[in-house]
Amino acid sequence: MSIFNHQRLTNETFKLDIERMRHGWYSDKYFTNIAIMLTELARQGYTYQGSESHLPPGISPEGICNGDLEVEMQWFTRRPGKTIVVGVDKALTMLRHCTGYWEGDDFVNTADRLQVWAVHDGAVVTSDGDPLNIRPVIRVRGRYRDFAILETPTLGILTRASRVATNVYETILAARGKPILFFPARFDAHEVQAADGYAYTIAVQRYNMDHASTLGPFVSTDAQGDWCHTVPLSSVEAVPDTT
Repeated sequence: MSIFNHQRLTNETFKLDIERMRHGWYSDKYFTNIAIMLTELARQGYTYQGSESHLPPGISPEGICNGDLEVEMQWFTRRPGKTIVVGVDKALTMLRHCTGYWEGDDFVNTADRLQVWAVHDGAVVTSDGDPLNIRPVIRVRGRYRDFAILETPTLGILTRASRVATNVYETILAARGKPILFFPARFDAHEVQAADGYAYTIAVQRYNMDHASTLGPFVSTDAQGDWCHTVPLSSVEAVPDTT
């Protein structure tokens, strides 16, 4: 779930739209076009014909199949300052279930061929805004055409969830550790409530860890508490004091 328990959330929590995600439904079209082109290059057996491969010394580009090129992709923050990273588990779930290629009507999952390194949700990254000094939160090595279309949805969840968590963390700092009630549901589409509520909860936990505090999360809807099993405020019944 996070840096606090070193467990990963799975698709039992996220309930991804796997079928459409595998077809690129949620991807910027230039990524799906890239995957299509690389697949066709591989089918034709097209090999590298250039002279400036930028490969390490001693490695020849001769015979390299362009369609099967393997890369290392890195996900990193661009905003200067401190970021509370959230969305890693969902991004990894996308990679786990949607990496691969189609053979007719059958999807061949190749996620087990990837090399993946990632931080846990709740990790803190500090950036000076210089892309040469980045600290990746996820690194993936593998055949690019198998996971190219996942750049859009993985970046999407990391960007939104990390922004929510960082804003919440900074709000708690400004409130000098007072409890912050989470009531954003009326200002956004209902589909984002679960992810936003999870990001809020991670931010509260991060504040508690950093400042030896015991703040509790206070969400306003059932959906906001879904991923981390937090009970909304209205669901907590008051017990009368009979003493």
